[in-house]
Amino acid sequence: MPPKSIARAPRTYRSELRHEQAEATRTRIIDAAAELFAADGYARTTMAKIAAAAGVSTETVQGQGPKAALLIAAAERTAVGVAGENNFLNLEFGRTLLAFDDPEQAMDFVAEYQTQVHERTGPLAMAIIGGSGDDPELNRYWQDLNASVNLQVSRVINAFRDRGWVRTDIPFDEVVASAAVLSSVEIYLRVTRHDGWSVDAYRRWGRRMLAETVFTR
Repeated sequence: MPPKSIARAPRTYRSELRHEQAEATRTRIIDAAAELFAADGYARTTMAKIAAAAGVSTETVQGQGPKAALLIAAAERTAVGVAGENNFLNLEFGRTLLAFDDPEQAMDFVAEYQTQVHERTGPLAMAIIGGSGDDPELNRYWQDLNASVNLQVSRVINAFRDRGWVRTDIPFDEVVASAAVLSSVEIYLRVTRHDGWSVDAYRRWGRRMLAETVFTR
């Protein structure tokens, strides 16, 4: 075996090991940040508190990006299990959704999944909304996140349209915009925290709105 081949394997192994360790550290930091942001809000959660909760140095936390970016990453990870995924259809959610051949089952699944996501991310969404008014950087991240969510909604509804399930009496862009608004976490927070709806009532309403707004009658 050539000498260079003998040297390459250990370097590759060490590189992969460092990458795995870095990913594990980032995951620990994001999980700690999620708990603190949900419990204490944006302003009272500091990088030092996140570092202490994650068992790392403050410098290590700062190396993951600004506080605003950590909150958004925490929200994404809490919502779908990963941060930074550009296409929800690549996740288990998408694979399950695309396997349905019955629109009624698809609606049941989406309404249930949407409700569970909002239950998990509601406190983090409140932290984002509360902090975005005073932090321009967080406001920018929040706007970017909303744009990403709208894109994900468009992808899901487009998959339904390919199956002939989506209403055609109004423009497709209007269908997507309506679905994005009705399924937003802001609506969930309003009806469950301010209007006194139960989570089950929200789920049933979301299912009905999906049927009436998106799907063909």
